[in-house]
Amino acid sequence: MSTATNALTTTAAATTAAAPAAGTTTARTATAGTTTAGTARSPFRVAVTADAARPDGNSIHGDLGLQRLSEHGISWSVLPSYTDPVPLADLAGVHAVLSLGHIAFDSRTVDHAPDLRLIARFGAGYETIDLDACTRAGIVVTNTPDAIRRPLAVAGLTLLLALSHKLLAKDRLTRTSDWAQREHYRGAPLVGQTVGIVGFGSVGAELARLLAPLGMKVVGNNRSGRHAEAAGLGVELLGLNELLERSDYVVLCAALTPATEKLIGAAALARMKPSAYLINIGRGKLVDTDALRDALRDGRIAGAGLDVFEPEPLFPDDELLTLDNVVLSPHSLCWTEDFTRDVAASAIASILAVAAGERPDNVLNPEVFATAAFAAKGA
Repeated sequence: MSTATNALTTTAAATTAAAPAAGTTTARTATAGTTTAGTARSPFRVAVTADAARPDGNSIHGDLGLQRLSEHGISWSVLPSYTDPVPLADLAGVHAVLSLGHIAFDSRTVDHAPDLRLIARFGAGYETIDLDACTRAGIVVTNTPDAIRRPLAVAGLTLLLALSHKLLAKDRLTRTSDWAQREHYRGAPLVGQTVGIVGFGSVGAELARLLAPLGMKVVGNNRSGRHAEAAGLGVELLGLNELLERSDYVVLCAALTPATEKLIGAAALARMKPSAYLINIGRGKLVDTDALRDALRDGRIAGAGLDVFEPEPLFPDDELLTLDNVVLSPHSLCWTEDFTRDVAASAIASILAVAAGERPDNVLNPEVFATAAFAAKGA
């Protein structure tokens, strides 16, 4: 872990230290924790990626609850700079990384981080983490799928309602005092309309629950063609082509993999109804953006609601920024206070578990526990 002067390091005795006072920014030196027998041991050390955190541990998401680490005798510091991949020197002596964004962790990094036991993702996506390489290196990888389920589902519903009610256009009419044009922006119906959820998993199931009181029918698609909650929620699982043809709103929740990159391209968009809307709360690369621009410009679909893009951020001259039938959000629509609280708590719980020699929840590579590399790290 880097010892750069702008990185804040905090720690506490294992059972007695209090969280640092609010506003404290002075760096402190980590002290050794103690075992139950009272013998000194080196403290568990955590590095927080600098892509979304400031040196004092505050982040663009809000309070990450890092004081819980201090209360358990765990030292932490924010890496001195946002560098992708993380310099190997910054991982020396680091036992866990709290990865706030999408920094790459592949074999070039994890094979040369002998102390690293855990990569805890703040969020659900992990496409930039090589799980196989981490497993070979004895590194546990976790994410926070339960904590993100409701905020992400609400984000999808928000875009759906904004599109169906033509909220962006009506906002513009109001701001320009052009009320005479409002007759051209009547909203679309909701009752009886079909919402197709691509990548129907925990977020999709939560979205289906939110849509039920609105009288909307939900169909889904996923890789396995099965989901434990689908039948109970009245969700019919379909092939992708049939879902696209039947849906009035297509919501993308799928994980990004080589198989799903540009899943929605020109052919898929051509299967959608001209009156249908595309909503993407998954990953920008799920969509062929060039094909989407063409479909929106030519009126082959009614509109789109996008919280994710390729690239991020969009270039200032991107046509998507000028289209009246597109609602945009800068990959942050689910960032709410409860999102930060619950996601942070889940990620911190993973760190605390590994530091205590326990198996955390939400492990993405459970096979790691049977490896000699994991055993050798003493986790």
